[in-house]
Amino acid sequence: MALLDDLAYTSAVDLARLIREREVSPVEVLDATIDRIEARDPSLNALVFKGYDDARAAAALATDAVMSGARLGPLHGVPTLMKDLFDFKPGWISTFGGVQALATTVIDAHCVFAERVERDGAIIVGKTNSPVMGFRGTCDNPLFGPSRNPFDASLNAGGSSGGSSAAVADGLVSFAEGTDAGGSIRIPAAWCGLYGLKPSWGRVPVVIRPNGFAGTDPFVAEGSVTRTVADTALVLQTLAGPDARDPYSLTERPDFLSALDGDLRGVRIAYSPDLGVYAVDPRVASVVADAVRAFEAAGAVVDEVAIRMPYDQRELSDLWCRLIAPLNIETFEGFKAIGQDLLRDSRDSFPVEYLRWIDAGYQATVTDRARDQAMRTEVCDVIARVLAGYDFLVTPTVGSVQVPNAMDGNTIGPSEIAGVAVDPLIGWCLTYVLNFSGHPAASIPAGLIEGRLPVGMQLIGRPHDDAGVLRASAVFERIRPWDAIYRICRERSLDRPLRG
Repeated sequence: MALLDDLAYTSAVDLARLIREREVSPVEVLDATIDRIEARDPSLNALVFKGYDDARAAAALATDAVMSGARLGPLHGVPTLMKDLFDFKPGWISTFGGVQALATTVIDAHCVFAERVERDGAIIVGKTNSPVMGFRGTCDNPLFGPSRNPFDASLNAGGSSGGSSAAVADGLVSFAEGTDAGGSIRIPAAWCGLYGLKPSWGRVPVVIRPNGFAGTDPFVAEGSVTRTVADTALVLQTLAGPDARDPYSLTERPDFLSALDGDLRGVRIAYSPDLGVYAVDPRVASVVADAVRAFEAAGAVVDEVAIRMPYDQRELSDLWCRLIAPLNIETFEGFKAIGQDLLRDSRDSFPVEYLRWIDAGYQATVTDRARDQAMRTEVCDVIARVLAGYDFLVTPTVGSVQVPNAMDGNTIGPSEIAGVAVDPLIGWCLTYVLNFSGHPAASIPAGLIEGRLPVGMQLIGRPHDDAGVLRASAVFERIRPWDAIYRICRERSLDRPLRG
């Protein structure tokens, strides 16, 4: 078997089966993974840290376990990547999204993703690129530069889980960590032609210290990006479940893989082309409008609905920036407590667009925060009213096509879509309102623009109905499979583009 090519686009489900059946060993799979990373990542810039020595040691132990007949976890021997943001593995560098002042920082702790996938046998190979503090929908930073889109390397992969998404779409691994506080799983999934689920609030524990409640404003989610719905279900099976360190974590543990076998007969789906207030590129809108009809072919009832948001899209994007600023400020205060005042001593490590919101966050009053929570509540009520009459809500994932990579480490999104001014950090994304509310939401590959650039369709479920979102996604995948699009990535040039 020519492992380098044959295993590149093998799913996590199939890799785990091949390893269990001793058709291939964890060592062989890892060697093929490392070879592919070394050959292809220089033109992508998806990885920012390579933990090859640790991975090889883990693969050797995993192979011994297979040969000894030991009990194997559901991800046994499957290589994966974790994100370089608020995501830690002992002994590994954590730069918090390419912050230059943190280039050699090591946090000796496990994030939930690393802790749980390793428990179930996966082998973490390295860490992937993200923007500074994850505070934008693109993937670029001054320390490492942009992560390039494997469908067109002159364009950005999307953020903040951009390195993870580029790696999975290019066949470097079958799944990689994504975190989502405003769309950071769904945005790059949309731009890289992947499936990305933001689980319901509480489905996967969010462990933050010293403030264990910091991940609620907005709701932060832990998950993955994959090429198949089944792989996301498999990984979610590992990540989900209670954790005493997170008082909000759900105790129930549904069988997500079994949920994929259902159908959509009689299901009611609301379709909004713009969530009432967002600017959407006509090319994106056309692809999603066509894709949503696949649900009708599956027996669902699809109604286009008019959504009346209480605020315009600029007010909503500003609200998200204000809500998430305190979580970032807590990070700065944590470093200050151990003698590292980043905003005083290393202010130039942070983009000016980011500093604007951090500075404003430090000035916000209790009254300001209460007003923002009231605004957030109104938005949640709108979504709840739609889903009171429908099982699912479908929208575009983002309103923009992929943007070119910048040369200065500061790629941002569009400032205008279809003649409408939008915030270039996140105002072009229809994702973050679901972090206000905590509903499960997935980005599904809906099709291609001009036969080459992926478009994502967002599928939103009722509270805690992650299984339902996965089921509906799996039905769509069976009717309109998207695996053929990765041919574009397979055949791309491995030369580094001149820009970005």
